[in-house]
Amino acid sequence: MVSAADGGSAGDGGGGGGNVNISPLLRTLAKGAAVTLGGIFSITMISSTTVQLFTLHKKNQIGSSSSSSSSSSMNKKNAISCDVCRAKGFYMCKLCMGNATIEWSPLYDPVFINPCLCPTCDGHRIQRCLNCLGSGFIQQPKAYD
Repeated sequence: MVSAADGGSAGDGGGGGGNVNISPLLRTLAKGAAVTLGGIFSITMISSTTVQLFTLHKKNQIGSSSSSSSSSSMNKKNAISCDVCRAKGFYMCKLCMGNATIEWSPLYDPVFINPCLCPTCDGHRIQRCLNCLGSGFIQQPKAYD
C-alpha cells in the first residue's frame, strides 16, 4: 500500500490515479481561450475599421454634394411655399378622410359593406401632396427674356 509520505493520498484505492499531468490540459485550455479571444478581437477591429471607413466615405459624399445642395437651397429661395399642403409636403387623405379604411362593396345595392384598406394612403392616413410632389415648395417658372 502507498503511504502519504510516498505521494499517495489517504483515500487512494491503490489504482495509481494520483499522478495526473495537468499541464497538457491547461495548455489546451489556454490555446482555446487565446484563439477565441483573438478571434473576437480581430472581428471587433475589422468591423470598427469598416464602420469608420464607411462613415468617412459618407461624409465625403455629403461634403462633395454640398455644392449641389447649395444650388438646391438657391432653388428653394426662388420657390414659393405650397398652399395646398401648407409647405408640409403631406396632407390628410382625401379618400378615407384620415380613417385609413373605406367602406366598399362590389354590388350596386349592397347587402353588407366591407371595410377595406384605403388604396390612396395604404392606411397611413396621409398622402403626398400632388401639387408640390411632397417637397413643400413650388418652383416658379423662369421668365425668359
